[in-house]
Amino acid sequence: MKKNFLTWLAIILYIGMNSIFLSTTGLAAEDDGSGFTYKVIQPENQHNKEVGYFDLRMTPGQEQTVTIKMNNSSSEEITVEVALNSAKTNTNGVIEYGPSKLEKDKSLKYDFANLVKGEKTVKIPANQSIDYQINIKMPDSQYDGVISGGIYMIQKGQTESQEAMIKNEYGYLVGMILTETDTAIKPELKLNTVFAEQQNYRNAVFINYSNTKPVYIDDMTVDVQIMKKGSDEVLYDTKQNKMRMAPNSQINFPILMNGEKMVAGDYRAHILVTTENNGKWDWEQEFKITDEEADKFNQEDVSLLQESRINWITIIFIVLGVLGITVIIFFAVRFFRKKNKKKARKKKKSSIKKR
Repeated sequence: MKKNFLTWLAIILYIGMNSIFLSTTGLAAEDDGSGFTYKVIQPENQHNKEVGYFDLRMTPGQEQTVTIKMNNSSSEEITVEVALNSAKTNTNGVIEYGPSKLEKDKSLKYDFANLVKGEKTVKIPANQSIDYQINIKMPDSQYDGVISGGIYMIQKGQTESQEAMIKNEYGYLVGMILTETDTAIKPELKLNTVFAEQQNYRNAVFINYSNTKPVYIDDMTVDVQIMKKGSDEVLYDTKQNKMRMAPNSQINFPILMNGEKMVAGDYRAHILVTTENNGKWDWEQEFKITDEEADKFNQEDVSLLQESRINWITIIFIVLGVLGITVIIFFAVRFFRKKNKKKARKKKKSSIKKR
């Protein structure tokens, strides 16, 4: 229950942060104390003017330059680094618009990072503003669906603690959605592979599948059971809902082994994915865990390492040793007490005879 609570808390916080960056109706970032703020300058072809990110209605082959006004209210020049990233989906079913190591999906025909360009580093003089320009070049052929990504801005080296040598860096994220038509795209999911791996140094099985269409998937629920091949006994299972997927992205969905050793052998996974508007995908996939994989991951699993540190045989011997010493001390004290009592009685008798 504690693990589930922490997992859901992390998801809620992450979604909350994305909501702040991508769904706010305000167009200017508040000053966080660093002096760096920004404002999205909406162009005429802004499709939804009620949001704080770029939602642009484009045409085939269109070239356009849009602007983010960057402000420096501090008394020193600042440097802002900018990264342009395509939208991806992480293991929690949360869409990431910032820099990440997540792999691109093979179905991604037009990468946001290839269509949208801008300077990677800009300097803003003290108490001044600059217009950061982003250049967009749409594909020549008509495109039905969504091309999405994010503009990630981070100020470098604002403050530094001399004692801890810690640098504070403030980052902002502005989303961008590019569309040409209102054509409805039906989502399509494709199962890629099932494999053994680790999440945060804990043994797990991962389900890798793709959203192969240029459309967002919302309200996604994933329900997975892992069984031995030829058996209906469920060894591990996980169910998670309220997930999302970015257009043309893939997800590595983890089923944790809950601190158990990974055992080599042949397995099968039953996967059920449902989405809004009655989307449903039901897969059955066999997979194998090799001896090499099981040995490697068991040696690296932090839960198993913590257990292995507890040497129960040593503890038993220590307890037995303490009990043995206690018994010896008890009988030794008892023996010397009896001996002392005998001496006292003899001494008393001898003193009586002398009288």
